[in-house]
Amino acid sequence: MMKFLRENVFAAGFILLLRLYIGWEWMTAGWHKLTGGFDATGFLKNAVANPVADKATGAAVYPIYTAFLERFALPNVKLINFLIPVGEFLVGLGLILGGLTVAAAFFGLMMNFMFLFAGTVSTNPWLVLIGFIILVAGTNAGKFGIDYYLLPLLRKMFGKARRGGNTGTLDGANTPAHI
Repeated sequence: MMKFLRENVFAAGFILLLRLYIGWEWMTAGWHKLTGGFDATGFLKNAVANPVADKATGAAVYPIYTAFLERFALPNVKLINFLIPVGEFLVGLGLILGGLTVAAAFFGLMMNFMFLFAGTVSTNPWLVLIGFIILVAGTNAGKFGIDYYLLPLLRKMFGKARRGGNTGTLDGANTPAHI
């Protein structure tokens, strides 16, 4: 199954449809927040006041996440108010255009899990499932998108940087003896 998702052209076509759907969901959610005066303060306060709790003991299930919200997110809510809508919009744009697709899927999954840790179920499990399929597909997820052109260029650029500009092989066969 992994080989099919990562290498098959038909899988790339199916993943394109998943990318377009989930990308649209992310992009429109971000756009509505960017244009509608988004403020996460109430959501964050509610997530801290009513954390996801174990039904038997009443103990917080994600105490580290609740502490993060209380000690970092709430005091820096202006930063959060910027990062969430811009992040959602950029994840959606990356998925729709197929540019840095794996990174977009990864960051979309990170946001989904943050919302789940805060107790918001909504469409997050569905988005996690689709995002995971896209992430597992790897570079094949962007085959019909900007990644088809972008990834070889990035490999070429970072390959030279990793070799220190040396045009020889990575095993060092063509490197000077003094190195």
